[in-house]
Amino acid sequence: MFRLTVEQTFSAAHRLRISGHKCENLHGHNWRVCVTIEGRELREDGMLMDFHDLKALVGAVVGRLDHAYLNDVPPFDRLNPTTENICRHIGEELAARLPHGLSVHAVQVFETDGNSGAWLPD
Repeated sequence: MFRLTVEQTFSAAHRLRISGHKCENLHGHNWRVCVTIEGRELREDGMLMDFHDLKALVGAVVGRLDHAYLNDVPPFDRLNPTTENICRHIGEELAARLPHGLSVHAVQVFETDGNSGAWLPD
């Protein structure tokens, strides 16, 4: 099994839908996203996937969130925009865009330097 990891950042605001919680107030983060993909076979050129291409795919997903109010961006207009839900959303969106034979191994999202969540598909 081979794995590749890329990192991207985005800035966004959100409000958690948790009554009485301090994060119910509007606030923002500079999020850091680490995506790891995996596959069993390398291409003829010896790569699992070109880093440039992987970054472009991740950027297409994360770009929708950058400088946005997450509560207005589907699916967070109906889902609580928690770090966990953001991880899953990025992972599922990316999985649908990956070339045949590649899959998402993990998505880790850092809300701050010391706080992160991760999603690993079943």
